[in-house]
Amino acid sequence: MPPEDLHADLYEASGVSGLIAHLYDAALDEALWAGTATRIAETFGSTSTVLKLHGDGARVNLLECTGNLIVSEREQAWADDWHRRDLWVERSLSHGLSQIITDEDLVTREEQARSGFYQEWLRRLDIHHMLGAVFPAAEGAVGVLGIHRPREAGAYDAPERRRAALLLPHLQRALRLGQRFAGRAQHHDAAVQALDRLDTGVLMVDGAGRILHASAMAERLLRENAELAVIQGRLALRPPALNDRLMALVRGARDTARGQIAGPGTALPVPRPGRTPLALEVAPLRPSKSAFGAQRPAVLVFIRDPEAPIAVARLRELFGFTRTEAAVAAALGRGAPLGEIAADLGVGLATVRSHLKRILAKTGAHRQAEAAALLARSVATFSRH
Repeated sequence: MPPEDLHADLYEASGVSGLIAHLYDAALDEALWAGTATRIAETFGSTSTVLKLHGDGARVNLLECTGNLIVSEREQAWADDWHRRDLWVERSLSHGLSQIITDEDLVTREEQARSGFYQEWLRRLDIHHMLGAVFPAAEGAVGVLGIHRPREAGAYDAPERRRAALLLPHLQRALRLGQRFAGRAQHHDAAVQALDRLDTGVLMVDGAGRILHASAMAERLLRENAELAVIQGRLALRPPALNDRLMALVRGARDTARGQIAGPGTALPVPRPGRTPLALEVAPLRPSKSAFGAQRPAVLVFIRDPEAPIAVARLRELFGFTRTEAAVAAALGRGAPLGEIAADLGVGLATVRSHLKRILAKTGAHRQAEAAALLARSVATFSRH
């Protein structure tokens, strides 16, 4: 039989093919990593497996292990210490990265039995034989694959080494992919959390107005304003004539995102009886290019409530206002005149003017209008949600 056919038979018959497919699935879906160590152990007829990263400063990141390697919280510091002082990892590094090795390559039986690593750690876990490798990982760390079984199970043989050699490069690639996807997920989470901190509602919609994502403030504005609606998953405005204008803006922004020429206009007011209109603006979200196909163009819809309250506590943190000064400053930021502020607070106009002087001094503003603009634009207007 030609060597390549022998290689293929070993790949299929050993169960390695299914394990490799699982590794790539787990790279795409982090939830699938749980249980990976157990699948590796079962594929190699073993009782335990550990996947970990050794980084700078003796830092060890335990990625996944079988349940029999998990110790109680009381013993965790002890276990962490032995993971850092892993004799097999130290010896494997001298053999070179990405080399399949066994315990027999690293220590004699007598040396292992005398070592503290065996006496305090391996014997406690009923580990005697090891098959694995150390390999390069992200950010200068060293990845570790360790597959183990007890003495009575016998040493790992040449066919098991070859199966491990088939698995190792796929494990390395899957870990790199998983780490890259995790980094992308972190960037996505940061963007979502940043949107949720804004006092402006942000919606991502498609060309038909179907809502793809809504920030926390957008959801709040949709709940609290009858002029805004979600009908069959689509953003809508009341009355119908206003909704027609919105959809024209959305379609124009979608066309711009596609690279087509769109008509003018990106904003419109949303009237509210007896209140200041909501300010609504649309903007194109150009699709990112990818070798796997471009994303569909989308549209961002920004909604701001000019009457949204300014957080008094945040103003106190920013400018060192007293409680009353912060209340006056918040009202100034909303555009309230001094007389109205005095009436709302139940104090005299002279008292409000006195507070205004201190507000000007603490903000560095020279005029009431300048202070009002500063307060309205400060980070005190960021959402607390």
